[in-house]
Amino acid sequence: MNKHQPARPINLDLSSIRFPIPAIISILHRISGVVLCLLIPAALWALHASLVSQERFNDLQQCLAQPLMKIFIWLSMAALLFHLVAGVRHLLMDLGMGNSLRFGRASSWVVLTLSVILMIGAGVWLW
Repeated sequence: MNKHQPARPINLDLSSIRFPIPAIISILHRISGVVLCLLIPAALWALHASLVSQERFNDLQQCLAQPLMKIFIWLSMAALLFHLVAGVRHLLMDLGMGNSLRFGRASSWVVLTLSVILMIGAGVWLW
């Protein structure tokens, strides 16, 4: 150990750390962004299949009407809606609005609440 560096505790067990709500929202924002990037090929395939011919469009429409596919679509929409709402929060904070801890906590709860409401609305609209 270097004599010039102070000894500090190192906790490598992430399950024992209690993250604050702004950290959880930030981590979920990053995860939803990765999920959306991974969904791009599926979305492009579906777009291509819908534009090839009327028969392929009808086949795709029947496939997407299946309950399992509706769940997949709803999860995709949930990731998109959460990423959108959390992204607006990040943009507002980047503009210098609410750099306080109090605003960070309050805006995190607003993001979570608004995202859940939008996800429920997307589910109602989808079914």
